[in-house]
Amino acid sequence: MSPDSPDSAGASSDESEETEQEAAHRHRKQKKQRSFWKELPILIVVALVFAFLIQQFLARVYMIPSGSMEETLHGCPGCTPDRILVDKVTYNFSDPAPGDVVVFKGPEPWVENELPAQESSNGLVEFFRGIGSIVGLAPPDERDFVKRIIATGGQTVECCDDQNRVMVDGQPLDEPYIHWENGQRTQLEFGPVTVPEGSVWVMGDNRNNSQDSRYQGGGGERGAVPVDNIIGKARIIVLPPSRWGGISDHNPQQASAQASAMSAPGWQDGLPIGIGALAAWPAVAGGRRLAVSVRGTADRKR
Repeated sequence: MSPDSPDSAGASSDESEETEQEAAHRHRKQKKQRSFWKELPILIVVALVFAFLIQQFLARVYMIPSGSMEETLHGCPGCTPDRILVDKVTYNFSDPAPGDVVVFKGPEPWVENELPAQESSNGLVEFFRGIGSIVGLAPPDERDFVKRIIATGGQTVECCDDQNRVMVDGQPLDEPYIHWENGQRTQLEFGPVTVPEGSVWVMGDNRNNSQDSRYQGGGGERGAVPVDNIIGKARIIVLPPSRWGGISDHNPQQASAQASAMSAPGWQDGLPIGIGALAAWPAVAGGRRLAVSVRGTADRKR
């Protein structure tokens, strides 16, 4: 058969068309790969901004750095430290109350004698430490504390009655959360101290191994914590999985709390949580869309 025959021309045309298709496929694949690597930095920046906004305004994960809140929160030497979710919305709609476990920035009398935290000279190390502290994988700022509120502004707190109980306004507290380390079941006497208005009196659940309002700033009124220093309320233990669960906010002033609850509408209790959930919904939805986008881009690359 002659090279100029129709059959020969047809075969050459098919081969040429196949070659063009292969070239187009390679071009599309290379373009997708380039597109993925162009999008990746944007996705990372968006994710970091997204995480920052959530942690700044809604909630943040903190790692428990010490054993002062045992057994409620683990942080003892040899323990896997608890990571807790701190609600930053609640106190926009309600006041801190006795029994709340709170994270707060140490007021001036608490930190005035502390040495400045040593920072690494390696900028990359400091960057990743900062990111780790945001998601609870590294210790928080050394000037942040976690304790339980015992009394609020205007109340008088002292220790102890003849049954070794802390008293507020002359009434003994009900404190089932107290942990007695090494079996020592007596508390150091202090007070009476009237908590300044706009402040709270805080103590650790590990009652004999906690540097709290009894000691910080020399004790007395200087040991109280301004409400403005409170970052948020500890709600949930999120890690490790074996410790998942809510954090007790048992009110030790139970008798007076029941009396005041008679006049408070029940719907108020759910208001902060409901508003917090509504505020969090756009963040959750955005996170899902971001995850779908990342998976879709990765699939196109393959």
